[in-house]
Amino acid sequence: MEDVKIRLLRADEIECRIGTISEKGLSLLLYKDARADMKILDETFGCFGWKRTHQSIDGNLYCTVEIWDSDKKSWIAKQDVGTVSYTEKEKGQASDSFKRACVSVGIGRELYSAPFVWISAQKCNIQRKNDKLISYDKFSVSEISYNENREIIGLSIINDDTGEIVYSMIQKGSQKANPVNSQFYEFNNELKRTGVLLDAVLARYGVGSIEEMTPELLNKAINSLKKTKNKSA
Repeated sequence: MEDVKIRLLRADEIECRIGTISEKGLSLLLYKDARADMKILDETFGCFGWKRTHQSIDGNLYCTVEIWDSDKKSWIAKQDVGTVSYTEKEKGQASDSFKRACVSVGIGRELYSAPFVWISAQKCNIQRKNDKLISYDKFSVSEISYNENREIIGLSIINDDTGEIVYSMIQKGSQKANPVNSQFYEFNNELKRTGVLLDAVLARYGVGSIEEMTPELLNKAINSLKKTKNKSA
């Protein structure tokens, strides 16, 4: 079991989702979907070598993914909780908890080393609707590469509508993942959870763009947002 190595995600298995939007551009977050998780589990452990179950604990939906260890003759379990989906609550939590449990198994952990992806307004279509900035643009990862530490060192993203490469990053050699990247992810997730506008946060801290926020400012913003209720509350 110790010799089993889970492969890295391919470009076509990674989804790009819009994180935050301002008049100057938008940020993208990289995700994997449940289909990629199931495919890699089948490839690595065989379709009969893993199983999933869901449990409701204190009103939250958890998923347990179990892997059969033929050496120990026992199931090895990894568990995580799902977050609420604002469209299909039950289905959303089930899928999210499964994907999170699969990260615990080792699938897609490399996405935590992703760079902060910012697309300028000149490379995407941002609209204002009901006093809210939105974008219907779709983006895809066209190329991705990793170093020996399973960290992302090369990344290209295209705008599906125009076919234009809107983001490209190439690093040479082995480099450690930047801890600021995880802060950007947490910051984006808190903005999404609370519904607070990015421009309001930028104005509060006196910066013109999210790229100008230092790790210290990001930490202050994240801690402040964590004290704010969900937008659905």
